[in-house]
Amino acid sequence: MIINVNGIEMYYEKYGQGRPLVMVHGNSVDHNEFKGSFWKLRNYFTVYAVDSRDHGQSSKVNGLHYSDMADDMVAFMDQLDLRDVVFFGHSDGAVIGLLAAMRTDRIGLLLAGSGNMSPEGVATWLRILNKAVYAATKNQKFLMMDTEPDISAEDLAAIKVPTVVIAGSRDLIKKEETQRIADSIPGAKLRILQGHGHMSYINSRNVLADLIIEEAGK
Repeated sequence: MIINVNGIEMYYEKYGQGRPLVMVHGNSVDHNEFKGSFWKLRNYFTVYAVDSRDHGQSSKVNGLHYSDMADDMVAFMDQLDLRDVVFFGHSDGAVIGLLAAMRTDRIGLLLAGSGNMSPEGVATWLRILNKAVYAATKNQKFLMMDTEPDISAEDLAAIKVPTVVIAGSRDLIKKEETQRIADSIPGAKLRILQGHGHMSYINSRNVLADLIIEEAGK
């Protein structure tokens, strides 16, 4: 399906029925990042699996910023009149979720998986790799990761929605970054998935689905 938001065409797929669940993927992938979970989640939720701007089948843009991507998600929920949304974002999607939660009251539960507050919050080797990839390709997705986000503890303190901050024990996000996000959001819950890395709990057929179902009280 295609919806027009903020001057772009945003592609999304819709599955199941029940409380709305919006899922936003990480950098340089698309909604198919979560395809292993749809079979189970569709039995509990109306799943909206979105391609962010400049990703997947959504419009390409000149200049890519997390703030614009968060505005897209707010507009998406507004246009579809989604309320009490369970919002799961992974990696870049978690950044988008954090920013969106500051801008709308349509989110009823925020699940922020492996997100960061600043470029310094990811593993040092990954920052070096991102810089090298951008230098070689000029791909704006890597430029964004190298220069954004810029979220402060004060920004996160403005989030009033129930929030679960998630990361793997072997994640690419620094442990202190994940802890800082959880500490900065009033009442946030922290879940560290033992033995998992940045992608393994996403790629699992059951781990992500079971986590979302449990946290949503299904």
